[in-house]
Amino acid sequence: MQYKADSPEDYISQLPDDRKAAVTKLHNLIKDNMPEGLEAGIGYGMLAYFVPKSIYPAGYHCKPFPPLPFINVASQKNFIALYHSGLYAKKELYDWFVAEYPKHAKNKLDMGKSCVRFKKVEDIPYDLIKELLGKMTVEEWIDIYEAAIKK
Repeated sequence: MQYKADSPEDYISQLPDDRKAAVTKLHNLIKDNMPEGLEAGIGYGMLAYFVPKSIYPAGYHCKPFPPLPFINVASQKNFIALYHSGLYAKKELYDWFVAEYPKHAKNKLDMGKSCVRFKKVEDIPYDLIKELLGKMTVEEWIDIYEAAIKK
């Protein structure tokens, strides 16, 4: 589901009551622990944490006008999704996350290439997500991104 929002606060205010607290907690956790240099805002109809144009003027290659995305959070119809581009782009980070997840959650991991889906708000492993946020710098993300688009 996409919400028409101009700010993270606007996005969160539109959520169903049963999602507001969890998405607010995720948003605050990410803002407080995201790699230095990222900015928070709205991108692609969801909460976005991105590399600003002041750091990476080239922007996102598919559409150079938006900044380079890194992390997103979305309230979808049947789940809350955390998108972390580093999980998709760096196999070691993906492997680490998959191995650590069972230590922090009672349910089976529901994950796509960069999307972790949480069907129940009480199943969100906030401590693991906090640890994930410290595993990749903005500079490392830019290097990985540039190497991938040059292929």
